[in-house]
Amino acid sequence: MKAVQIVKPQQMILAELPEPQGCGAHEVKIRVKAAGICGSDIQIYRGTNPFAVYPRVIGHEFCGVVEETGEAVTRVSKGDHVAIDPVVSCGNCRACRSGRHNVCEKLEVIGVHRDGGFCDYIVLPEKNVYRADPSIPFDLLATAEPFSIGAQICWRGQVSQGDTVLIMGCGPIGLCTLQIARLRGARVIITDLLEERLERARDCGAEGTILISGGNLEPELDRLTDGEGPTVVIDTVCSPSSLEQAFRVSRPAGRVVVIGLTEKTSQIAQVDFTKKELTVTGSRLNRHQFGDVIRWMEEGKLCPEKLRSHVFPAQDAEKAFQLIQERPQEVCKVVLAF
Repeated sequence: MKAVQIVKPQQMILAELPEPQGCGAHEVKIRVKAAGICGSDIQIYRGTNPFAVYPRVIGHEFCGVVEETGEAVTRVSKGDHVAIDPVVSCGNCRACRSGRHNVCEKLEVIGVHRDGGFCDYIVLPEKNVYRADPSIPFDLLATAEPFSIGAQICWRGQVSQGDTVLIMGCGPIGLCTLQIARLRGARVIITDLLEERLERARDCGAEGTILISGGNLEPELDRLTDGEGPTVVIDTVCSPSSLEQAFRVSRPAGRVVVIGLTEKTSQIAQVDFTKKELTVTGSRLNRHQFGDVIRWMEEGKLCPEKLRSHVFPAQDAEKAFQLIQERPQEVCKVVLAF
C-alpha cells in the first residue's frame, strides 16, 4: 500500500509499505479515503515536533470505510463510513480512571507517537472509530478531528449563551472553535494577521473581526464590546506574547483557554490574573467529542465546507505541504484524497 512517510526532518516520501493483514478481536481495518493536513504534521516534517520519532507515517485527521472487523466488534460493520479519533490512552492511569483519557499519562496520538492515517489501510481499536452518515463527503468528514478540538476548547472554557468570546487567530482550529462557540450561543470576535482569513471567519459566522496591526487589538476590542471586554479568551496563536495578551484583554472574572504546547515561557505576573480573578484552563486534544461533532455535521449545524479549502491526491502530498508553507493566505484546511 502507499503511505506518506516522513523519513527524517525535511524528507517526505510516498512509500510502499505492507498492507496490514487481519484484525484483533476488538480492532477494525479501515480503507482510508481522506486525511487532513494539520499544523502538527507540518511540524513533524520540519523536525520541530517534540513527540515524533522517525520514520513516521503521519496523519491524525482521517476517515474512511470499514474493510474488516474483529470478532468482538459491535459498534461498526463492514462498509460503514467512519471518522477516527486519534487519541490512544492506557485506560488505567489516574487521568483515565477519572474520565480524562485525553491527558493519559501514557498518551499516544495516531500519526504522531505511532503511524497514522496518511496511508491506504490502517488497523485501529474499535473505540477510536466513529460511524458517520454516508451523505457526508469524505473530504469533509476528515475535518471531524479539528472540530473535536474546537468542541473540547469550548467545553473547557464553558462557552455558553450570552458569552462574548475572543478567539485569537483564525487558522483551522480557530475557525472550528468559532463554529462550535456559535453553536453554543456565544457571540464571537476573532483576530488574525491576514484579511483573507478574516473573510473566511466572517463567512463562518464571526460577528466581529480584527485585523491585527501595531497596537490596535485593545482599542478595537473595546469598540466591539462597548468597553467591557470578552468573557472568554481562546488563544490559538500559542505564542508567549499572545498568551500575555490574552490575560491583558480578558474582562474581570473572565476565562482564558490555553492550547499551546510550546516550551517557551511567557512573562505573566500573578497580579495579571489574580486582580481579575480569571479562570485559566488548558485544553488538549478531545475528550469524547466525536459523537457530538459527527451528529452536528449530519444535522447541518456545522459547515466543514467552509473549512476545507483544497483537496490533493495523496501522491501530491509534497505539493500540498509546499502550498501550506509558501502561500498561507490561500489555504485553510488542506485534505489528501486516498
